[in-house]
Amino acid sequence: MKKKILKFSLGIDVSMDKLDCNLSYINELQEVKTKSGRTFNNTPAGIRNLIVWLKRQWKEDAPLVVVMEATGVYHENIAYILDNIQLNIAVVLPNKSKKYMESLGYKSKNDTIDARGLARMGAERSLPLWQRPSKSIYMLRSLCREHASLQDDMTEIRNQIHALNHAYMKDDRCYKRLEAKLKFIQKQEKINKKDIEEVIKKDKYLLAKVANIISIKGVGIISIATVIGETNGFAQVEKQGQLVSYAGYDVVEKQSGKRHGKTRISKKGNSHIRRVLHFPALNVVRYGVEPFVSFHQRLIDNGKLKMQAYTAVQKKLLVLMWTLWKKNEKFNPKHINPYFKKDIETQESQPSGGNTLKENSTSTEVNVLHKIDSSKPEPSFFENKVNELPIEVDEKEYIKEVHCDCESS
Repeated sequence: MKKKILKFSLGIDVSMDKLDCNLSYINELQEVKTKSGRTFNNTPAGIRNLIVWLKRQWKEDAPLVVVMEATGVYHENIAYILDNIQLNIAVVLPNKSKKYMESLGYKSKNDTIDARGLARMGAERSLPLWQRPSKSIYMLRSLCREHASLQDDMTEIRNQIHALNHAYMKDDRCYKRLEAKLKFIQKQEKINKKDIEEVIKKDKYLLAKVANIISIKGVGIISIATVIGETNGFAQVEKQGQLVSYAGYDVVEKQSGKRHGKTRISKKGNSHIRRVLHFPALNVVRYGVEPFVSFHQRLIDNGKLKMQAYTAVQKKLLVLMWTLWKKNEKFNPKHINPYFKKDIETQESQPSGGNTLKENSTSTEVNVLHKIDSSKPEPSFFENKVNELPIEVDEKEYIKEVHCDCESS
């Protein structure tokens, strides 16, 4: 008796030159069987041959999912082409697929085994499907990564100039070349920032979302653009735990019996997000933005180190940015989560210093919310620009238009 096939899974191990493919299926007895395997060139012609081979092998009336690892940019061509023919695609992180294959007891490792493991992973599990980014978000991600690279280059050259200035003998020729290189990179960095702003200005939907997030005092346009680009506009984020884990802010605990190890963040996530949220976390605390300043102070009072408290502020700031994006509203410091209410009341009841505001001549309490309102910055370009929009942007129509543009391109 022929066993009914429930699902097909195509595992693709992607490299720069070739695509190792394995087509497997799972039947009604939960048995995973390999139907066929083949290697193709990672070129447009090779991908066309892969599609022809897949249509010939996949004949049964059962759903198909294509599983591949995120390998820099090498997987993008095959992912976009297969998405154009409306196949279900799952792009998994390499560390997740590695742990899964270790659980299967695979001792050897090569491209064929990896493709078979990815196919089995897609057959057994319900993986989240990949969503292609819009053209604007894809450009933001590329430009923001270039901006980070330019900053690293400037830091490296400044360090070289510093070392040259403090050396026993200074070579003026090296110094002039380093100065010229630094000026050139600084010029490129300014052009890069203008390009990022230009991408946001041309996209009305993106402009409205950025205007909401930039209402947080102390958060700049580069930080916002980087978070949007790296998260694909929070496309697959359904709850804050997913976002926290994706950025590497999830807490890792090491405890067994009487042994209690150190608790730390995993850092197994997108390092670009953690990098750009460092200075915004410092800014929101310095500017007295609630609930961050009270949350930071509570952690300090509980014995946390200063940078540990700032890392926790980064996580809260990232969740807030996602919330403003999701709800399509600006930041309102008067709308405080009840979780932080006790922190703010404690902060307000403390004696005021020389920089605090007084409600009257006899009161010494700090009115934190009034302080924030009185020090509110002038509206930014993005806040002014979004007010000039003729109509409210429909998010569903925007996504539909973006999908059509991507397919036509």
